Amino acid sequence: MENYLFEKMSVPKAYMKLALPVVLSMIVSLVYNMVDTYFIALTGVQELVAGVSLVAPMFTLMIAFGDIFGLGGSSAISRLLGEKKDNEAKKTCAFCIWISLVFGLCISAILLLFRTQILGLLGVGKDTYQYANAYYTWIAIGAVSIIFSMVPSNILRTEGLAVQSMAGSIIGSIVNIIFDPIFIFGLNQGAAGAAMATVLGNIIADIYYVYAVMKKSKRLTYSPSHMKVTGRRIRDILMIGIPASITNIMQTFMMVMTNNFLLTYGTDKVAAMGIALKVNMITALVLVGFAFGGQPLVGYNYGAKNEKRLKNILKFAYLFEMGLGLLFTILMCIFAPQIIKVFMDKPDIITNGAMMLRFQQIGMTFMSVSLISTCVCQAVGNAGGAFVLSISRQGVIYVLALFIMSNVFGYTGVLVSQACSDVVTALIAAVIMLKIMKKLTNKNE
Repeated sequence: MENYLFEKMSVPKAYMKLALPVVLSMIVSLVYNMVDTYFIALTGVQELVAGVSLVAPMFTLMIAFGDIFGLGGSSAISRLLGEKKDNEAKKTCAFCIWISLVFGLCISAILLLFRTQILGLLGVGKDTYQYANAYYTWIAIGAVSIIFSMVPSNILRTEGLAVQSMAGSIIGSIVNIIFDPIFIFGLNQGAAGAAMATVLGNIIADIYYVYAVMKKSKRLTYSPSHMKVTGRRIRDILMIGIPASITNIMQTFMMVMTNNFLLTYGTDKVAAMGIALKVNMITALVLVGFAFGGQPLVGYNYGAKNEKRLKNILKFAYLFEMGLGLLFTILMCIFAPQIIKVFMDKPDIITNGAMMLRFQQIGMTFMSVSLISTCVCQAVGNAGGAFVLSISRQGVIYVLALFIMSNVFGYTGVLVSQACSDVVTALIAAVIMLKIMKKLTNKNE
């Protein structure tokens, strides 16, 4: 069935079969994040909410660590399956699974050992220490479950098991949502309870992923006897996995930089941007889901040197993603005030938030180009291109745009910086993609 999906099924149908479950799992994760925030806010303890917020980036960091072996491994496995090197794919799969467990345990130990220093770096003070420490401790203990979950959830899609990958994510999120109020209020665990629910959700998801690989997969394995890989294969995994993890880190970096620049214009501007970014995340995650969902399809056909089908896949991916990005831009720009009002019904917040949301959405079509290009670089093993794109849109290019535009246009310049970064990054992505396709054509001649 997987060969038919990757080699024979019509491109739109195959792409959607892989991408839709990823999009759905991302939407479920977004719902979980909002519900999680809601339950934490229900405590009514400002210091607790602040403490959890300060430590929240650690969870994003765990996902970034998991991406090293999840996205790096899935990239290598997709190409190996396309080259019909099933045994090598099994070895790579087993290696990524077991090394992520070892790596996760090491991260847990480091986080617990340097807890005081890390909490200080996160900005935790006397008022928030009690709550931040409680949340941090359980996230640190459960780091291995969070890091590990990113590996099978990505690797399963290389064999066309996108539904199983989605199911694990949904199961974990549902468990988390159910146990949030139980641990936070029922067992009176507060901040620690929120972290416990998060870790438990990931553990349950991990158990399902183990079952899925054992019972549903035909060409993947957990067996330690298969985990012998060459240094070159490890390099291939890391060269794609590390840039992929940087993308998550850059998102946090972007939010911190934006808030720092907006503080000059008042805390109400920071609050409005926080809402605008949360709304923007809804459309962004859908685009990310459709982009990353087709990655195994790209990697498989690149490995199989099927240039004609690969070009058809890329043509469909770019047109669909850019069209969807344009649709989101139009809808969000029209209904921006009404959307912001749902989150906070204050005139100044609605006015500022609507303008911010519109500026964020202007670059969506260009962001689509960057997303597809990043996924292609990861899928075909182009480490240089993946690295450049991962540090550009919300990193180097964004910082340059922020400094230049804020100095020239002030407050408006800060707001338009992301759109400027999207345009420049899309141009960089186009150059990288032309080189990749030229290289593929030369190989096949």
